[in-house]
Amino acid sequence: MAEVRARVDLKVGLKSNIDAEILSFTDLQSDKEHVALIFKAADKSDQIPLVRMHSECLTGDVFHSSRCDCGEQLEETINKMGEQGGIILYLRQEGRGIGLYNKIDAYRLQSEGMNTYEANNHLGFGDDLRDFTDASLMLKALGLDKIRLITNNPKKIKDLTDLGIEIEEVVNTSAHVKHGNESYLKAKVSHGKHKLDIK
Repeated sequence: MAEVRARVDLKVGLKSNIDAEILSFTDLQSDKEHVALIFKAADKSDQIPLVRMHSECLTGDVFHSSRCDCGEQLEETINKMGEQGGIILYLRQEGRGIGLYNKIDAYRLQSEGMNTYEANNHLGFGDDLRDFTDASLMLKALGLDKIRLITNNPKKIKDLTDLGIEIEEVVNTSAHVKHGNESYLKAKVSHGKHKLDIK
């Protein structure tokens, strides 16, 4: 069982005005340095917590890539949790688990006409190599076996449920359409079966 190792207070969000606590863990299954961001509910309610499993996306989260919606989903979640409380599990699984350099190679293939899944497959990878075992261990270390999950991705719902986490409610994020990511979002809907309202 994973254990919480350290807690550090932060201010996060676009204006860095939302209070959160960052937690690290020991005894996870992988050697990846995943962390949890904990947001306290303003009303101190005891409701089942909101949780988002957010896989690291350097290009989207930090550099606001036009190729994805990761940074926008993260900011939307931070703002929601700043109001309602919740937990972001920030998972070091760049590019659906293929790594940063391979993701950049996949970007090049997408520029040549492939969608995000086709590009990963062309490079010899599966559609989605992410493993959420560590996420389930992190939740259990925090004393949680029932959550409200923020996601549009049915794989996350199935994987967490299979790992013994009860999902009381699924909360979808908005569709963050911008110039350059339209085909990416459409591929997530058509191929990945994500619940996104894309025109």
